[in-house]
Amino acid sequence: MTALEFSLFSPLGLAVASPALIALGVWCYRWLHRSAPGVKLRRSLALAVKSLWLHKLRAFLSVLGIIIGTSSVISLMAFGEGSMQDALDDIKRQGATNIIVRSVKPPDDSATAQKTWVTTYGLTRRDLERFETLGDSIVRMVPLRIFPSEARYLERFVNARVIGTTPEYADIHQFDLAGGRFLTEADDRDRKNVCVVGSEAADKLFPFEDPLGRSILVRGSEFTVVGVIRDRMPTGGTGGSQAAEEFNRDIYIPLHTSVARFGEVISVRTSGSRMNEKVQYNQVTITVSDIDKVRPVGDAIKELLEQGHGAKKDWAVTIPLDKLEEAERAKKRFTRLLVMIASISLVVGGIGIMNIMLATVTERTREIGIRRALGAKQRDITLQFLVEAVVQTTVGGLCGVVLGLAMVFVVPVVWDLIAEEPLPAKIHVPSIFLSVAVSIGVGVLFGWYPARRAARLDPIEALRHD
Repeated sequence: MTALEFSLFSPLGLAVASPALIALGVWCYRWLHRSAPGVKLRRSLALAVKSLWLHKLRAFLSVLGIIIGTSSVISLMAFGEGSMQDALDDIKRQGATNIIVRSVKPPDDSATAQKTWVTTYGLTRRDLERFETLGDSIVRMVPLRIFPSEARYLERFVNARVIGTTPEYADIHQFDLAGGRFLTEADDRDRKNVCVVGSEAADKLFPFEDPLGRSILVRGSEFTVVGVIRDRMPTGGTGGSQAAEEFNRDIYIPLHTSVARFGEVISVRTSGSRMNEKVQYNQVTITVSDIDKVRPVGDAIKELLEQGHGAKKDWAVTIPLDKLEEAERAKKRFTRLLVMIASISLVVGGIGIMNIMLATVTERTREIGIRRALGAKQRDITLQFLVEAVVQTTVGGLCGVVLGLAMVFVVPVVWDLIAEEPLPAKIHVPSIFLSVAVSIGVGVLFGWYPARRAARLDPIEALRHD
């Protein structure tokens, strides 16, 4: 939330601004009823409303473009804001002060594979020792190992990712537990056969019973379920450098337990073949002490990996902060584009207002002549038709606000019924005030010319008009 949004739209801001708004309303009421210009404006407003009421269908059709434009601005901004915010939240979950270092399988070396039958690559314990030389800039390092495996309970099974990691992994990803606990230091130190399962994995293995305390079979070893993670949205891939993470299907075990039970060589079955890979760590998440140090530490990590791995490019470094800033810039560009697209409807609506007002001037030529003959000045005629145009666009803008807010609440519900993924929406408060202000401005802009044209009619010619 920006400072402007906080000061104007927060409860504290409204509480501070309320006395000023009340005082302004009292002053406007007195000005409209006591001053000569105010009385004239009040009469023009009454005349404009009466004229529009006499031609309700024509007035509605003339402001239809304004209604559509205003509702489009509000709804498009809400859906755009919600979608972009959802993408930003995915990146923020990875942490703006985190650096993600991953193991990347290099192109197959057929000669080496034939000799050893095991492909060795990726991050090692020696790499973690090198990272520790960076000193106080690094707050923590959270390594993990990934085993694609089948987990079983009785006759039920689920294909999941078995992840060997440390207790800090839950803090990085802000896990919310539906029951039990996450892994502890004692579990890792004592190499206990315990696990924490995701919500989807728990539903498939234990559809009718409490998972806590039950034992599941993973790669021939039994693990006792000590915790269940609450359902959460998966994170998307980060710029093509990180695969999407489906937390709900994951099973977490202590890191040292994974080494003791499964060893360092991972067997991965693919269609018609089996691959053996030796990867000490599939990924290491490094938390930096200060956001200003993220990029320098990231560059230092890349240098250490280049020195340790040489020409073997079997690692990749991802800095979520870069992706976050890039996504925020894209959000600003996307917001401007939405405003431009939605503003086209407002311009089209303004042209419709001008067209109707010009027709109204022609239709009411004799009325204008009579008013001029009775002493009305050009500015009085201008004010009359200008107020009528502004009233139309203001009413259209307010109706558009109601329609736009209704779409923000109704469309996501309908979307959930017909689509698998939800449609995020977040009301963009400034767009409501901006769209109403623009609709009023459209009334002034496109109503000025018809009003001036009406004011400049010759009174004698106007009285002769039939």
